[in-house]
Amino acid sequence: MILYSTKHASPDVSLEEAVFRGLPPDNGLYMPYEIPTLPQSFFDTIGDLSISEIAFEVAKALLGNDVPESDLKGIIERSINFEAPLVGIEPNKYVLELFHGPSMAFKDFGARFMAALMSYFLQKSHQDIHILVATSGDTGGAVAQGFYNTPDIKVTILYPTGKVSDIQEKQLTTLGGNVTALEVDGTFDDCQSLVKQAFLDQELSSKYNLASANSINISRLIPQSFYYFNAYAQLKKAGVDKPVVFCVPSGNFGNLSAGLIAQRMGLPVKMFVAATNINNIVPNYLASGVYEPRPSQETISNAMDVGNPSNFIRMQLLAGDAYEEVVKHIAGDFSNDDDTRVTMKEVYDKTGYIMCPHTAVAYRGLSSYMTELGEDVTGVLLSTAHYAKFLDVVEGTLGTTVPIPERLSALLSKEKVAIPMSTKFSDFKNYLLQL
Repeated sequence: MILYSTKHASPDVSLEEAVFRGLPPDNGLYMPYEIPTLPQSFFDTIGDLSISEIAFEVAKALLGNDVPESDLKGIIERSINFEAPLVGIEPNKYVLELFHGPSMAFKDFGARFMAALMSYFLQKSHQDIHILVATSGDTGGAVAQGFYNTPDIKVTILYPTGKVSDIQEKQLTTLGGNVTALEVDGTFDDCQSLVKQAFLDQELSSKYNLASANSINISRLIPQSFYYFNAYAQLKKAGVDKPVVFCVPSGNFGNLSAGLIAQRMGLPVKMFVAATNINNIVPNYLASGVYEPRPSQETISNAMDVGNPSNFIRMQLLAGDAYEEVVKHIAGDFSNDDDTRVTMKEVYDKTGYIMCPHTAVAYRGLSSYMTELGEDVTGVLLSTAHYAKFLDVVEGTLGTTVPIPERLSALLSKEKVAIPMSTKFSDFKNYLLQL
C-alpha cells in the first residue's frame, strides 16, 4: 500500500510509515493511491462469513503485501474478536450496535486493530513510540483500552475538561500504566490542535517517535470499514435485499469516510446520511457547497462536538472530490439537543429500545432521509456507544433508571488521575520534553 498526502507537498510513504507518522509533514492526511474492488464472489458468499473472516478479506485486499497473511490473521484475531449485531427496531430500520467491545464504543474497532498493527511493526523494527491522541469522549477510552500495557508504546490522551461524561472520563483516567491523561482547559478542537502542532514540531519529532491514534491515522479508518461489510452480510443472511442506506452519527468524519472506503471496494450502498448535532458544518456544506469550519459548540452528544472535522478532505475525495459528486453519495441532517431528547424518548416509548444521544441523532437523520426519499429501502443507523456511557442524559430524558453493564458501573468507584493542561502549545511541549 502506497499513500500520498492530500496536500501533495510530502513524499509518498508505505503503510508502516503512514501508521507511525500519523500526519504527513505538510499537515495533510494520508490517502491510499489505490482502493481495490473486492470480487463478486466475496459478496455472493458474504452472508456465510463471520465478522473476523470479513475483516481478514477486506484488510488483505487493502494492505496487499505489507503484512503477510499469517501475521494479518493474527492481528485480526487479536483485535476484531467481538460482534457488531444488527438489531431491527422498526420495519426497514436496523441499529448496527458497535458498542460490544472493551470500551463499549465503536472506536474499539479502530484502536484495537491499530494497536495490534503497530505492535507487529514495532517487533520487526525494535523501536518504541509515544502516541498522542485527542478525544471528545469515546476515542480516548478505546485507545486507552486498546494500547494498555502494549510493549514499547506510551500513550498520552488529551481531553477537554467538563466536556466528557463521568464514565468516559473514568475510562481515560483510571488505567495508569503506560496511559496518561491530560485534562485540557478548553474544547476538543483545542486538544486536537495541540496534538497536530506536536506532530509538526521538529524538536519533539527529533526526541520522540510520535504517532497518532486519532481518526487522522489511516490505520483507524481501515478497520472501521469492516463493520459496514458485516452489516450487509447480516442483512443478506436475513434475506433483506432492498437498497441500503447507512446513517452515520458524525464528528470528525472518520467513520463515514470508512463507509465510503467500503463503498469504493464494491459494497452496494445507495446513500450515506451524515448526521450531526448543531456542529453542522458538513450538513451545511452538503446543502450549500460551502465548507465553513467554526468553533465547536457543546451538546449532549459530546463525541460529535467538532467544529473543524479532520477527515473532511478524506470524505470529500472518497466521495468524488467535486461537490456535485459528493452529494450523489452523501446527504446531511442535524439535530439540536431538544430534537435529540425527543427522539430518545419517542423511540423508547414506542419500541423499548434505549439509545445514547449520538444514536438518537442518527435515528432522526435516517428517519428524515427515508421520509424525504419516499422509496422502499433498508435503513441502517450506526449506534456508536452504549447508552450507559451517557447515564445522566439518558435517565433524565427517559424519566427512568436504566441498567448499567458491570464493566462500566465498576469504573465509577475508581479514582481519577489526570494532569491539568492549558491550551498553550508551549505548555504542552514543555510537558512532553520533560518526560
